[in-house]
Amino acid sequence: MASLGTGCNITSENFMALTISEYEERIAPTDRLTAENLSPVLLGLFGEVGSIMATSKKLHREGEAFIAYLDAVEEEFGDALWYLCALCRRVEEPLDQIISDACNGEDTISLTVASLHLAAPVAKVQKFQNLEVIDVLLKELGIKAADLLNAEVGQVGLREQIVDFTAAYLKAVQASNVPFGKVVRSNLDKATGRFIAADQSTLPRFDEKFSDDESLPDKFEIEIQERPNGKSYLRWKGVFIGDPLTDNIGDPDGYRFHDVFHFSHAAILHWSPTFRALIKHKRKSRPDVDEAQDSGRAIVIEEGLSAYIFSCAKELNFFEEQSTISFDILKTVSHFVRGYEVEQCPLYLWEKAILQGYEVFRKIKKNNGGLVVCDKVKREISYRALL
Repeated sequence: MASLGTGCNITSENFMALTISEYEERIAPTDRLTAENLSPVLLGLFGEVGSIMATSKKLHREGEAFIAYLDAVEEEFGDALWYLCALCRRVEEPLDQIISDACNGEDTISLTVASLHLAAPVAKVQKFQNLEVIDVLLKELGIKAADLLNAEVGQVGLREQIVDFTAAYLKAVQASNVPFGKVVRSNLDKATGRFIAADQSTLPRFDEKFSDDESLPDKFEIEIQERPNGKSYLRWKGVFIGDPLTDNIGDPDGYRFHDVFHFSHAAILHWSPTFRALIKHKRKSRPDVDEAQDSGRAIVIEEGLSAYIFSCAKELNFFEEQSTISFDILKTVSHFVRGYEVEQCPLYLWEKAILQGYEVFRKIKKNNGGLVVCDKVKREISYRALL
């Protein structure tokens, strides 16, 4: 079995059948930065290199306690690749050619391997030899990134600078024991999931194989009403559900209406173990699904996630007049739900669920109640005043 570097074997599990040119083509629609100015791209690239270094620092500091190291460094290398690709796009240099040139130095050897790419049964794999320790390589990567900060389109020698940076980047990837194919694939999935809306027919529908009494309803309306005692009450189909809620905090902030977020999750993500439990639509015909997806821990995850997003939203006027959600918040959301079915939902769908949920929440809060209208088929949630 050929090796791509220390700790990285070519297997069907980690060798992704994705060419660099395919990545370059498919990642392009996620680039929303200005095409005329290199500064945002160069600053982003420098920042991501800094994040790679910070991840390495945590590994030194925490050792084996940093259990998320491989996932973290894979993500940071992927983000740096995104900016490198954006830079190449602006200077009209194909990324695959830049990478090819970066791997053609005297310190590389070529290996012939059996490929998993359908259109290419055999592949040439480049490997760097006699690498320095990772700390030295990361310092070199930082220096190369800093050298690019003042770059301008048309600058003499810019292509060579980019090739030098790319070589330093690839050496750091190899020394970090992260398969580059996985870096590329993961970044593509992350970026497209964040910025590109999928065909609605391809989005996950978690209740598809379950009966109506074990499914979240396709369309539902929930009445929310605050009574003189300051508590919020929920009513579905004329029946009160759940417990009356208060804000549970010294400075009232409207959290008593937070069930709106569960309704938004149900309508837009087709997921809400909390709402499913409230209306007694747990999937008990499948004990494994009921246990893993619909029961206590999943409910706690959703409640904790709602509380986390709420704490962020309070600092941002509950997302009023915002059309996007911070990528940092969305990344935290994805970490929250790992291991649960809803992790299949792309980040742009989470963004939609959060923004629509808070749009309704603000109206409920302003009017001390209202009707929450949910459409799981259209993946929408809206507000209607109580008569």
